[in-house]
Amino acid sequence: MDTAIMLFTRDLRVHDQPALAAACSAAGRVVPLFVLDDTLLTGRAGAPNRIRFLLDALADLRMSLRARGADLVIRRGDPVTETLRLARDVGAEAIFISDDVSGYATSRRERLEREAGDAGITVSGHPGVTVVPPGEITPTSGDHYKVFTPYWRAWAGSHWRTPLRAPGRVPFGDGLDAAGPDLDAVAEELTGGASPELLPGGETAGRERVRAWLRDPIEEYEDGHDDLAGDRTSRLSPYLRFGCVSPLELATAARKRPGGTAFDRQLAWRDFHHQVTAAFPAMPREDYRPRGARWHDDAEALAAWREGRTGFPIVDAGMRQLLREGWMHNRARMITASFLTRNLRVDWRHGLSHFNDWLLDGDVPNNAGNWQWVAGTGNDTRPNRVLNPLRQAARFDPKGEYVREYVPELARLDPSAVHMPWQLPPALRRDLGYPAPIVDPPG
Repeated sequence: MDTAIMLFTRDLRVHDQPALAAACSAAGRVVPLFVLDDTLLTGRAGAPNRIRFLLDALADLRMSLRARGADLVIRRGDPVTETLRLARDVGAEAIFISDDVSGYATSRRERLEREAGDAGITVSGHPGVTVVPPGEITPTSGDHYKVFTPYWRAWAGSHWRTPLRAPGRVPFGDGLDAAGPDLDAVAEELTGGASPELLPGGETAGRERVRAWLRDPIEEYEDGHDDLAGDRTSRLSPYLRFGCVSPLELATAARKRPGGTAFDRQLAWRDFHHQVTAAFPAMPREDYRPRGARWHDDAEALAAWREGRTGFPIVDAGMRQLLREGWMHNRARMITASFLTRNLRVDWRHGLSHFNDWLLDGDVPNNAGNWQWVAGTGNDTRPNRVLNPLRQAARFDPKGEYVREYVPELARLDPSAVHMPWQLPPALRRDLGYPAPIVDPPG
């Protein structure tokens, strides 16, 4: 074919990019496109932190494409309308896109196929968002795995495709204005209130982090990934969320290194939630496994949880890390989510919404899947599991270093007091300026 559109969505890279590779193989001219979708940018799905990261990633992707003789066309508006408008302008015969699983992504893809088909343009979907595409491995008794452990066994034993090299050249042609909206102006418009300590977005930063992670720290992952103060995690989740890093390329490299199996297990969890969401697109709205839970409507408690002033230091440290960095240690995510749903009895959807507002790596499958897992409405085989915040603190932050990092009011307390400041003498408690617990501490 003469011309094809490569529509980027959640796959902002040139290495191991199956849709881009297929477009370059099939067409004499490839027009890379990203549409700034106002439905996502200005709606509940939009968040200043992720928009900032996205704009970094787009600038980096544009640089990578220019190094390969092409450019990134950026438009703003409805993605289907803008894609088909560009297709008409350049005479494209096909549109290449990565498959995704959220309800919004699915409806966008279906509409694109329908309207493109009416115009005589084909739409070609490709893997790349996960290691193992949703639906590629299934149990004998259903369309998707509902429990992680058997999924993990099937995932680890499945045949993976070989990661693809970045194309040396992307045949872009001449005469096309790729300028689009000013990204600095978009940033000024939409990223006010972003967290002050965000990771930089983009494939270049992501691949640098991967190389550093695989050189040494991954070897300590199995023993240290729950150590809150040690922070021995990869922090690659935002790069995976935006596709700046190929999950397959990462998993393939990790499995060859000491500690790689434990790390790959976490990538399998990511794939697990994607295949659940593909089968149950209502995951962010409805209980996957309804259990008749009765939630408390407590606006004050919810506000205290959001702002990191519950009076439980381990919980508040996690919530303040989220506001400061747009990221939270995974163990802290579990502790804070359990506290909201189990101790405060607040509906998990409120927690999901707040995380969605701040997390760089917040995406529908993992955010909703993890929240439902903790709340007992999702895929946990022990739906009554409760994470006691005091026991979690003693186990995963025994010296109180994580708390002292993110709750400065308690920085001068020693380990014996930092997790239970309500036990201090009243005068000292008042001097700290730290709130009393909003609920009775668990026994």
